[in-house]
Parts: sequence; structure tokens; C-alpha cells
Amino acid sequence: MLTVQMNDAAAVLLGAWAGLAPTQPPQGLTAGLRDLTANGIALHGDAVVLTDTARHLRDAGTGGFIDLTAWECSVNSVHLEDFVPVPVDVLDDGEPVIAEADQRLLLAQGLNLALHICHLGRSFEPPLQIRCIVSASTTNGTFRFHRIRAGQQEHNPDLDRYTVEKMIVIDTGSPSS
Repeated sequence: MLTVQMNDAAAVLLGAWAGLAPTQPPQGLTAGLRDLTANGIALHGDAVVLTDTARHLRDAGTGGFIDLTAWECSVNSVHLEDFVPVPVDVLDDGEPVIAEADQRLLLAQGLNLALHICHLGRSFEPPLQIRCIVSASTTNGTFRFHRIRAGQQEHNPDLDRYTVEKMIVIDTGSPSS
């Protein structure tokens, strides 16, 4: 099962009411995002991480995080604007500013990245149940992912409560114990 949820702001910006086809960038993932995921994903203990990240990790303990899901989200979090070429202006106070059209590109690339990560997870036996969280705002775009676990989540399920960010959550499967 694949589930895609968006808050109203993301759905409007991506034109999702007309279907998801308009969200697909014509060239697919940017070179930076392709490079990021070139070696796939791997299990590190009970956590799922990018294979290149797994090579640098000592353990999959929760460290100072509340649970393994929070740890995974931290380890698997990237700023999309570091991998997607969009102009980022900077105000006098140092705050970055990303135009709405560029936020749309970040969301579209993040959605494509999420679908790619979920596809990689489906190649495991048994298939991994993965949640990807994509957000964009006037200051940045972020992407993070984790295994779906009952009782653990790193976002508010009411996506419209996010009033600053445009939010997309993509799930494959259902919670594991």
C-alpha cells in the first residue's frame, strides 16, 4: 500500500487536485539527489538509513533521542536546497528566503525522492515499511525518512496544523511492531 498525504498548502502549490502527474519534474531527480541515493538504503540494526550513511555510523542506538524513529529522522534528514539548484536569497538578518516557485520545485523533488526511497524499501524481503516526510517553506526544504513503527511518529498527523510549511507524508505499508 502506498499512501500520500499533503496539507492543503502543498496540494495547492503542486496542483495535486488535478493529479500527481504535474508534480513530476521533467528530468526526474536532480543529479545531487541521484548521487545521494546512488548506493541505495540499508538496514543498520533495526533502522533504515542511506547505505553511504551506514558506513559512517557506529551503532543504531537512540543516543539522546526519544526513540529509534527520532534517531532515524535525524540521521536521514537532508536540506533539499543543498541538492536541488534553487536560488536562496538572504535577508540582512541572515534569514534565507526561497520563492514560492522554488518551494514547488523542492516539494516535487522531495516527492520524487520519497517515491524512490519507498521503492528501494520494497525491494527488501520482507519489504520495509517506510515513511518519508517532505516539507518546504520560505526558508528551506527538508526531506527525512524512517521505518514505520507503531506508536512512533515524527510529525503531527493533521498536516494542516503546519501553517508555515507545505507538508507531504508518504507511507509504504502499515506500522510494524
